[in-house]
Amino acid sequence: MRHLTGIRFACSCLLLFTMASGIQEPGTLAQRLKKALDDGMRWQPGIGISAAVIVPGEPIWLGTSGPSHDETPVSSDMLFAIGSITKNMVAALTLRLAGEGSLSLEDPLGRWLPEYPRIDGRVTIRQLLNHTSGVYQYFSNQAIWDEIAVDPARRWRPEDVLEYVLEPYFPPGEGFRYSNTNYTLLGMIIEKVTGAGVAAGLRERFWEPLGLSNTYFACEEEIPGNVAHVWGSTQSGGGTEDLTFAPRIAHDSIVYPSGGVFSTAEDLARWCDALFGGQAISKSQLDQMLDFVAISREDGISSQGYGLGIQHFLPGWIRGMEVYGHSGGSIGTVAYMLYLPEYGVSIAAMMNSYSGRSNSVKGLARAAVNYLRDR
Repeated sequence: MRHLTGIRFACSCLLLFTMASGIQEPGTLAQRLKKALDDGMRWQPGIGISAAVIVPGEPIWLGTSGPSHDETPVSSDMLFAIGSITKNMVAALTLRLAGEGSLSLEDPLGRWLPEYPRIDGRVTIRQLLNHTSGVYQYFSNQAIWDEIAVDPARRWRPEDVLEYVLEPYFPPGEGFRYSNTNYTLLGMIIEKVTGAGVAAGLRERFWEPLGLSNTYFACEEEIPGNVAHVWGSTQSGGGTEDLTFAPRIAHDSIVYPSGGVFSTAEDLARWCDALFGGQAISKSQLDQMLDFVAISREDGISSQGYGLGIQHFLPGWIRGMEVYGHSGGSIGTVAYMLYLPEYGVSIAAMMNSYSGRSNSVKGLARAAVNYLRDR
């Protein structure tokens, strides 16, 4: 009896040590990822998440936590707006077009588009891709937000958006400033070069060949009805409300190729894996995407560098790990697409509230890496 009591005491001490030190108990990859997802969402009541993780040598893992609406939980087949992660796909499409000889990254705007007020025609396609053009961010102009509020159901043309561009931040190539306007202009160039919309280019070159059957481009394609409910602040600022059925045509047509894609976590993780694994573009094209411009915290995004549609996340964002990818936000959603180059791990996660935090995403990365180290 004393021997059994001693074993129980020793096990209790080991459990307390494990909990205090943050060491995870051994488990399958799926168990570890599910625990990380749930632990990260524990402090975010009322927020739902859909996630997918691809670990080399393992089947893709899909996980969800939290509500979509009422008593309906988030499910893995639900679509979310991925916001600015769209830029990553548009950048890859631009590289493919360059590889096909349809354009050059050194082409100036003036070769493809007419003159627009306060936009320097000497800006190159490369400078649009990595936000070194100096072109003004139209969302920084309060007047465009006022127009959205007046008529959220209005469909905007890219030329309409460019009317809200003010003076450039700096001459082309002489700094970094994140600006959705850069990708508005890229979308216009892609249409000019291909004679078709951005959606057609993405679908033909990437989505269909890679089997991404649950990814869509707003305003150019119909978005299926299985969209997660999204939540945001009420106009009075006193709480949150379901924004799912609020008119969003103005917003989606304004962001256009800077933030118009809807997808599932599974499709987004598969896209990430295909991009960094060399199935979407060539190695030389990926190397160009990973040619990062150094930036600072003052530049407004959580990155130490920005390539061609790819963020190089801040050191320590996930402790001890190099992280590439992109984050995004839209009406009532936050999304992450991450790649850990040292381990070949791809992660996608979407939350149905703009106040969603990255705890779960970081936890998924740590769980995947710890599993690989233990394997």
